[in-house]
Amino acid sequence: MFKFNFKKAKTFLFALPLTIVFLSQTAFAANYTVTSGDTLNKIAGAFNTTANAIMQDNSLKGETIYPGQVLYVPGSTYTVKSGDSLYLIAKSFGISLNSLRSANHKWDNTIYAGEKLAIPAVSKSDTASQSNGVISYTANDLDLLARLITAEAQGQPYNAQVAVGAVVVNRTKDSRFPKTISGVIYEVDNGYYQFTPVQNGWINKPATADAKQAAYDALHGVDPTHGAVYYFDDSTTNKWLWSKPIATRIGNMVYTY
Repeated sequence: MFKFNFKKAKTFLFALPLTIVFLSQTAFAANYTVTSGDTLNKIAGAFNTTANAIMQDNSLKGETIYPGQVLYVPGSTYTVKSGDSLYLIAKSFGISLNSLRSANHKWDNTIYAGEKLAIPAVSKSDTASQSNGVISYTANDLDLLARLITAEAQGQPYNAQVAVGAVVVNRTKDSRFPKTISGVIYEVDNGYYQFTPVQNGWINKPATADAKQAAYDALHGVDPTHGAVYYFDDSTTNKWLWSKPIATRIGNMVYTY
């Protein structure tokens, strides 16, 4: 659910130990340290490769991996400098913010000078924007938006799910907010998360089929809210949220300007 500045985020993640290693004269990779819950397919998705390629590059005889194991993966390593942000780093390497977060298990915005980050190899989904949407977006953007919709509106009417996506799209077109899907969803304003699923980790859960379709519809101009930039559950007692002009109500959700 959209979260105004109520609780200060306290989640801090630590960087994975990553260094550049050479697999051949023409290809290079980063060291990725396996964490609990990882699978080869999950790691492959984060680094735009395949499980079979990782198995071959690391001389693995099977798909079994364990926490703490170090794997070679396609990409490079970047050392954070003063003034850097995850958004600027992702932009400079031509990858999506979500790709950078996934490759480093970094779902907050806390980085520090000297920290080393894995930079995934650029994929077609990172470089190919969809031109037939109301805003430019990538496959990663579509997936991220669908995961937000799943976390926020699963079980709500379909139009309520589309409306959540529309709020994010509307924000990208509003000068008060970031200009990209990932920028809006991961925005931290004065130390406060704008969307609860980013803070509690629900943003990382797989999207439902309905949410994927709802995200697609929102990205292609379907907006049941007619321009809303906020939403919340109607059980909230926050007076600031209720003071906003109401655009519409769908299911248990309220959408405001």
